Amino acid sequence: MQTIRDLSQLRDAAAAARKAGRLALVPTMGALHDGHLALVREARRHADAVAVSIFVNPTQFGPNEDLDAYPRQEARDLELIEAAGAAIAWLPEVATMYPPGFATSVRVGGPSEGLCGGTRPGHFDGVATVVTKLFNQVLPDVALFGEKDYQQLAVIRRLVADLDLRVEIVGVPTVREDDGLARSSRNAYLSRDERAIAAALPRVLTQTAARIVAGDAVAAALAAGSAELVDAGFASVDYLELRDAETLAPLPDLVRPARLLVAARLGTTRLIDNIAVG
Repeated sequence: MQTIRDLSQLRDAAAAARKAGRLALVPTMGALHDGHLALVREARRHADAVAVSIFVNPTQFGPNEDLDAYPRQEARDLELIEAAGAAIAWLPEVATMYPPGFATSVRVGGPSEGLCGGTRPGHFDGVATVVTKLFNQVLPDVALFGEKDYQQLAVIRRLVADLDLRVEIVGVPTVREDDGLARSSRNAYLSRDERAIAAALPRVLTQTAARIVAGDAVAAALAAGSAELVDAGFASVDYLELRDAETLAPLPDLVRPARLLVAARLGTTRLIDNIAVG
């Protein structure tokens, strides 16, 4: 595996990989877990070589969020992705991605509105901007993203479609713990007691989806699910919503394929999850 920090070297390595066959990109912010490694393994099924970027992107963090506290474990991350079969590790510095005078931002409307976009203003602008740069730097044939961050996946699909970018986007199912909790770098922030409470998130999500499929009124099912999360020990629920699976437009009734999405807070940690409905 080549570990690269210089942009010109990256472009040379990526060009050589594309010349030999299909090249996949797996963008990450590091602190890797089995969910990320599942993306790398799936990428090997779609391409001849896999590039993994590790970059903690400052533009997608709000002023009161955990940029400085975000876990960083570069040596371990490199070992993990090499073992998973990555051919290129791209580790740019902040100055490489956002040099002095940088003044451009990419904004995707539609799927970025509401949900995490409502509680984290500017977050998806940062995501769209850094992903656009990564696509231009690596020029991958295919890029893989986890379905756990489903709104992010929808934003990137809209970005690629709207800007006619020549990259195939593949969503990979969420990797879960034995008790159903979605694997996330932020799970490391949970105390022992909070980790036990966190298992209620996928359980309530599944129960709420079952109620909707069974014919319960959507608004009533969502209200009941939010109350159950608070009763289970969550400090608050940012949202529990039923959205169109493609556009993420709100759905007052289950009339087409949908996604049930949730964000809830335990102490200082904000957890997200989602499942398909219908």
